[in-house]
Amino acid sequence: IMGEDAVERLLEQPDVSTSIGIRDRCMLELLYATGLRVSELVGLPLAALDRAAGCVRVVGKGDKERVVPYGEIAAEWIERWLEARPSSPLSPYLFPGRNGRMMSRQNFWQHVRRYAERAGISPPPSPHTLRHAFATHLLTHGADLRAVQLLLGHANISTTEIYTHVARARLRDLVEQHHPLGGN
Repeated sequence: IMGEDAVERLLEQPDVSTSIGIRDRCMLELLYATGLRVSELVGLPLAALDRAAGCVRVVGKGDKERVVPYGEIAAEWIERWLEARPSSPLSPYLFPGRNGRMMSRQNFWQHVRRYAERAGISPPPSPHTLRHAFATHLLTHGADLRAVQLLLGHANISTTEIYTHVARARLRDLVEQHHPLGGN
């Protein structure tokens, strides 16, 4: 599981003086801010973005639609990307690949692995690592399991429960800090 400090180091790796760097930073920020699957991120249509509401409409596994909010930092990077995003060729995708087509998951993940290497993150992250970090960090900071389930688009709560193993230590801390007989 990638810790918050490692995520921060990863997010800082793209060279944001270039349009590719701005794109990659935006993609990483959005991935971590929303818990999207990489396939959902690269296939995200521009029209799925609701900038006024600060959320993205995602069609996930089984063609199930969900609306996922994102925070201010991701919103800032989205704005920067939209300013830097090439207008030609025309593309329906928020993050178009070559010739306006959908970027491949593999292409994006090659960039992420390179950034992770530069950041000294070992072992190298898998495509699911930032999604896992998103869920684990939410739970660690006290988010409701059911809310995390909805954000991730899981049909069954049992699928979301795999992220609770790290959060258990946090629960112990909460009891110790807030229960009258917990130690404080």
